[in-house]
Amino acid sequence: MKYILAIESSCDDTSCSIIDSNFCVLSNVIASQEVHKVYGGVVPELASRAHQQNIIPVVDKALKDANISKHQLSAVAFTRGPGLMGSLLVGVSFAKSFARALNIPLIDVNHLEAHVLAHFIKDTPQQKVPEFPFLCLLVSGGNTQIVLLESPRKMQVIGKTIDDAAGETIDKAAKILSLPYPGGPHIDRLAKEGNPVLSFSQSHIKGYDYSFSGLKTSILYTLRDKLKENPSYMEENLKDIAASVQKAVVDSLLKKFEKAMKDFKIKTIAVAGGVSANSELRTRLQQLGDKYSCEVFIPKFSYTTDNAAMVAAAGLFKYMDKDFAHIGLTAYAR
Repeated sequence: MKYILAIESSCDDTSCSIIDSNFCVLSNVIASQEVHKVYGGVVPELASRAHQQNIIPVVDKALKDANISKHQLSAVAFTRGPGLMGSLLVGVSFAKSFARALNIPLIDVNHLEAHVLAHFIKDTPQQKVPEFPFLCLLVSGGNTQIVLLESPRKMQVIGKTIDDAAGETIDKAAKILSLPYPGGPHIDRLAKEGNPVLSFSQSHIKGYDYSFSGLKTSILYTLRDKLKENPSYMEENLKDIAASVQKAVVDSLLKKFEKAMKDFKIKTIAVAGGVSANSELRTRLQQLGDKYSCEVFIPKFSYTTDNAAMVAAAGLFKYMDKDFAHIGLTAYAR
């Protein structure tokens, strides 16, 4: 049996996971950083310092949870980018040193590809995974893409945001509403009890690309105008505003995704990334799958946010192809 240890440190979560050669997760440890809540967003310098404090305890716990020795490991995978440079450097440096000390291969992983390949993580050997080709909607705080997968190593980004990301739009709306950081879960919770009574302007661009800058501006101006009429508008209508924002973002996401489904005649669809935890997006993607008789894959909540299990899955595919990294490679932010 082969064992892949993976490290994820692209933003503010320090994570280590170990999977076996059947893609079964033996451990997946995540240390979150609470310090950023005070600032309403991730502070890069504080994030990199926290990674330095967390990485050794996290790796140690992952090995103990997996009940294996470090000498049983077959390779070390790590997130090379994109992400915050300081945070990435902590993970990259540790992975290089760990792999060199154990004299085992080093595997670099693209963070976005790892999110897409999270669908191959297994909690049991019998767990079903997508068949190729399939179409994946990747939505997170910093990225929005439509990815066509012909194989684990052959991905084509057929659509992407030309400016802001979907998750960024939700977080901006949450900040306007004075909701705690991170804002996405709070918008989702409030939206369940509200009605989408507000309509916002949407960007109209050709093809499968997205644009959310216009929607962000529309949310800001609409609420500004409402506050002029009633200074207590946001407090009195918080749930309806949240429902309206959520619906606008999900409408925009699925309109382009549905077009891609029809154009490429894809019968297997999936969603990935932090925003894939959003309840309305999950529900409506399943409805879209039912409409076109498509098989739908939605990740467990624990695999939606940044985690090392997805890095391990992506790393295992590269390990099978003997696609190893050179010790001299560097991290990349974009």
